[in-house]
Amino acid sequence: MNTHRIHRVAKLTGLSKDVIRVWERRYGLVKPSRSSNRYREYSDEEVALLRFVKAQMEEGTTIGALAGEGHDSLIARMRLARPISSEEQQPHERLLDELMGALDPLDKAGFERRLNGAVAVIPFEEAVQRVLLPLQCRVGERWHQGHLTIAVEHYVTKLIQQKMFSVMNQLSVNESGPCVLIGCPEGESHEIGAQAVAYIAATRGCHVYYLGPNLPSSDLLSFCDRIHPDLVLLSITETKSDADARRQIQELEIVSAHWPVAVGGQGARAMGELLRDTKIELLDDLTALQRRLMTLLLQHMLPSRG
Repeated sequence: MNTHRIHRVAKLTGLSKDVIRVWERRYGLVKPSRSSNRYREYSDEEVALLRFVKAQMEEGTTIGALAGEGHDSLIARMRLARPISSEEQQPHERLLDELMGALDPLDKAGFERRLNGAVAVIPFEEAVQRVLLPLQCRVGERWHQGHLTIAVEHYVTKLIQQKMFSVMNQLSVNESGPCVLIGCPEGESHEIGAQAVAYIAATRGCHVYYLGPNLPSSDLLSFCDRIHPDLVLLSITETKSDADARRQIQELEIVSAHWPVAVGGQGARAMGELLRDTKIELLDDLTALQRRLMTLLLQHMLPSRG
């Protein structure tokens, strides 16, 4: 998870530095940490909270009423209401062009400098949507076209995975949140999309179990029997023949007979017609994922309110 100094937060939120300080000191709406040299450092979640509060005020809610809810309550409500904006989903085309240009011929120092610099100055979820996932797609396409070697494709993939795992390791585990199991079915070796979903689910307050690629259905079912997930999310990127797709769906239907199962990715979208008469949900984009997580969080909260 990135941290941002106050001048960067002001640019990311459209709020002045003075307003941010007042909301922190007077109302306790955000709780920045302090760096070794005593500078305020705001997490991605604090930046998202400031954006949420600003949006709520634009809709007519007073700062006093929002402050009265308290920091933790606002965070919980933000997680339920927080959309993935169209801007956050738009690829950063100019940067992607520069990154691709640094791969052929390979300029390792230039590539990593551009990538690290871009990811460091925006909330990580936005970096995932606008930089990391589109970059992975571009590299995969260039490799399939024969314009990049498999070695370069592996280099970029591992670099993106390192960033994903590094940020995931900084997130606290929300044991009280809905239990979500995330992975890739047997035969699926591309896990960047699944990792991104795991990050998004964790930041929304879910208790995430990430099982990685190439997960046999029998092991998936066995693990579900142990943890009793509220939702199983699977990334399917490989497009299969109808026969192979039907076989995979039959295996997943065994799981969906006991636990809610949703699938996403290019390969899942190609199965759309075959999934219609099953209990397996198709989440065909990030907006659909966001809606499904919101529904899950609301369902999880209802019993505690009864």
